Formats: sequence, structure tokens, C-alpha cells
Amino acid sequence: MPVQNNTVSVIIPAYNEELCIADIVQDLFQSLEETEFQFEIIVVDDGSTDNTLKLAKMTQAKVIKHNRNRGYGSSLKSGILASNYNTIAIIDADGTYPCEALPKMVKILHQQQADLVIGTRNGDKAHIPMIRKPAKWVVSRLAQYIAGQPIADVNSGLRVFTKKSIMPFFKILSDQFSFTTTQTLAMLCNNYKITNFTIDYLPRKGKSKIVAWDFINFISLILRLSMLFNPLKVFIPVAFTFFLFSGVKFFFDVFFAIQRIGWQEYSVFVHATLSISSLLLFLTGIQILLIGMMSDGLSRKIEQQAWGEANKRFEEDPFIGEP
Repeated sequence: MPVQNNTVSVIIPAYNEELCIADIVQDLFQSLEETEFQFEIIVVDDGSTDNTLKLAKMTQAKVIKHNRNRGYGSSLKSGILASNYNTIAIIDADGTYPCEALPKMVKILHQQQADLVIGTRNGDKAHIPMIRKPAKWVVSRLAQYIAGQPIADVNSGLRVFTKKSIMPFFKILSDQFSFTTTQTLAMLCNNYKITNFTIDYLPRKGKSKIVAWDFINFISLILRLSMLFNPLKVFIPVAFTFFLFSGVKFFFDVFFAIQRIGWQEYSVFVHATLSISSLLLFLTGIQILLIGMMSDGLSRKIEQQAWGEANKRFEEDPFIGEP
């Protein structure tokens, strides 16, 4: 089935967003109807306990219902699998992202033949709460280290991508808020073409679903992704830390040996100079480095197998994936 550049499936994950779900759908229809795109809008109600589902069904959008709250990422996965088009756009239901930016991002995806276009929240009206900025900075810097290149916005909730590009990573994508972080790192570490598009970020309507504990989850996720895609980024610094401590300990071992037995006739070289701790630190560094090299080789092999399977599946049917 040929891939069309004038089609897009827009997915809106929603959990207790009765304050703005209808407005978001209406704004999206208005923005997309003014373009040449053939589109569909899919609202995935993630087990809401308010009137989100009822209000969503009153719109023109296609509505998918989860019987229980399964998570942000799980809602996106359900929407992707239910979509009819290869071009996928996602946007939050809380009114923080500008709907009018989405058609422009879809055009950029096809014009630049990119795999992912991220709406980076760097505009003049980017109202990111101050309390979230330190955590966002830490997560971004760690993600940049793992990816080995700058990342303008690692977890923006407004993005456009192709279904073909995301299917190789579908099974490892998080069911929670870290879905977007996982996607960004996975595609960067595998040399996909990612383009940034500057957007505003507006004050949300209603209460945020992100809690302080999610910061720890984001850090843990990035480290796990590093082990999967670029394990040497973790193992090499740890190994050389042990080498450094081993070298420092060896220096002090020799220094105190000279102080104790003197330097006459090179006696320091025939006495027990090197301590057990120095040797253990050095051997531990060697073991960690070897484990890292083995992990890197395994990750490359697993990556090739996953890519081959997903690519074959997509070629057989571009609109079928596995949850």
C-alpha cells in the first residue's frame, strides 16, 4: 500500500480532561480543514472518571475507550494501532500545545523527509512551570549525554512521525509518561532524522498528571535505554572511575612503601608494595569494561534483528503493528 503525504492521523490521549477535550478536538478540526490533508482525529480515553469520554463522543473525533487507566504511553499505542494513515501526530489534551502548529509540522516531516518532527517548547510564550525546569534540565542533559548530540526537547508531547519509523521500537516504548522520551532517545541512538519546530507552551487547564516521583522514573528510564542502545556510555565512565581509584591507590601504596623501607637498591620493587585493594579496583575496572563491550555487541545484534522484523512486517502491511 503506497504511503500518502497528504494524510495524517492525530492521536489525543486523554485522562480526566473534561475542561478542554472538546475545545482541542474543535481547534484541530479547524486547523486541519484549512489544509489539503485527509485526516482523522482519534481520542483515546484512558479510563477517565469525569465527563471526558462523554464530551469526546460529542465531537467528530473517533473515540477509543480504555476500561481502566493504563497510562499515557499505552493510550498513544492504542491510537497508533487504530490509525488508518502512516503519518502520526500526537498532541496532549490539556490545551498546552498550539493546534495551529500541527499542520506545519506535518508539512515539514514530508518536505524534509524526516522521521520525527518535535515541537520544541522554546517559543516566546513557552510557560513551563518553574518547579519543573530543574528536573527538565537534568533529564535533558542526561539524555544528551546518552544520545551524544544536543536534544532541544526530549519529552515534548506535540510531535509528528511516521508509523514506519516507530514500529521497530514499539515493544520497548513506555506505557507511561516516558513514551516520548523513549521515542526520542531510541530514534536518536539509531540515527533517524529528527527535526525541531519551535512552538509556544501555554498554561494547562486542570491539574497536571505528572508528579515528583516521575522525575526518578525518567532518570531510571534514560539509564535503561542507554543499556539497550548505547551501553558503553554507562560502562566506560564506570570502568575508568575504578581505574582512576586504582591508580591513586597504587600511587599511595608506592609512596608509603618508600617511606617505610626506603629506596636503597630498588628494594621497593622486591617487597610487597601493591595492596590488595589496588589490584581489586583495577580488576573490577577490567571486568566492567569487558561487560560493557559484550553488552554493546549484544545490543547491536538485538537492534538489527528488531529492525529487520519490524521492517518486514511494515512492508507486508504498513498499518499493522504489535502492542
